Amino acid sequence: MLPGIGDPAVVRTFDAPEALDIRFYEVRARSAINEVPKRSRMPFRFTINPYRGCAHACTYCFARPTHTYLGFGAGRDFEREIVVKVNTPELVRAELARPSWKGDHVALGTNTDPYQWVESKYELLPGVWEAMRDFANPCSVLTKSPLLLRDIELFKQIRERTEFSANLSVPTLDEKAWRASEPHTPHPRRRLEAVGELNRNGIPTGILIAPLMPGINDDPRQVERILEIAGEMGAVGVGGIGLHLRGEVRHVFMDWLRQYRPDLVERYEELYARGAYLPRAERERLAKLASGRNWPSRMRGKTARRERVRTERQRTRQGQTREQRSEPAGEQARLF
Repeated sequence: MLPGIGDPAVVRTFDAPEALDIRFYEVRARSAINEVPKRSRMPFRFTINPYRGCAHACTYCFARPTHTYLGFGAGRDFEREIVVKVNTPELVRAELARPSWKGDHVALGTNTDPYQWVESKYELLPGVWEAMRDFANPCSVLTKSPLLLRDIELFKQIRERTEFSANLSVPTLDEKAWRASEPHTPHPRRRLEAVGELNRNGIPTGILIAPLMPGINDDPRQVERILEIAGEMGAVGVGGIGLHLRGEVRHVFMDWLRQYRPDLVERYEELYARGAYLPRAERERLAKLASGRNWPSRMRGKTARRERVRTERQRTRQGQTREQRSEPAGEQARLF
């Protein structure tokens, strides 16, 4: 039995290259919508995390320490012992229906990636998006996977009733850095193509160039190329932040760095000598690098105009649906 989980887990494996040596723990969670601590700097208050642990195996993933709460390790266990909350869709629907729920924005992808490979097997997210649509609840998603294109029709339906946006994380286009730091993620160019497809279908989608790691993916020419493609794909925004090394992440990342880039070890020890965050000057340098200030003005103008039109349409739709926020829509009413 896992800590915080009421019933014993059912352990499952899949005969697929993406799932070699990975165990999936099917559990029935007690709740699905989590409140973010008030001290957090996050711009949202509520999240949903259908999966704990992530097979993407990103060396820098800030969610690694959360796996220790379940009795697992933050290193290999985080990548190989994945918890699947199989009842997430039904919990989300029930929690949105509570009279106490106020219709706050809910963000997915704030801990582990909700569109990691195993989502193609369990298909938990369509049920989550259907609930968001039926209750006209504002929501968003952050992912590294173009698998989210599977749910594009649901995104459109949500946009008809309330706010929805997506962001794809693209830290680098450099093949060597990508394969070394994000070994089991989809190719970065496929993510950028997904940004274009979503925007062409009226889903406002941006790009997060994060984390930016000094000496690894902060070459201005590489970042500029991402910004150029972002413009071509109609991205509604770009941004980036420097690497954070909190808790167990520091040990996992530094062990990786000693193997991948031993020449950078001393530099990182100096940069993070005072704690989990980069010195202010370095943080500001990286943020400016990925701020999109060098984004071609022609692309910025097109994107801005496109988003203004979407916003006006959205305001009209919201005016029609705001009174319905606490009620399920149309054909879904029979489920209640």
